[in-house]
Amino acid sequence: MADDQQLWGYAEVAAHLGISVGAARNRRNRGTLPAPDDTSIPDRPRWKPSTFQSWKPIGQGHRSDLHDNPATNTSS
Repeated sequence: MADDQQLWGYAEVAAHLGISVGAARNRRNRGTLPAPDDTSIPDRPRWKPSTFQSWKPIGQGHRSDLHDNPATNTSS
């Protein structure tokens, strides 16, 4: 099947997102990845690269509460 070459597995999705393969699997299990475009092989979901072009991962962003802010740090 010619379309198989254009589908990403967990390894390609993880590389695209800059996370580990295990993290990509966890995100799918939690429902924070887009639905796979191909589920014809059990336990081997695959996605089209275009699925991730306009998709923004949930939970990515700056968490200011995790970093010390010297201006508000009163413990000296």
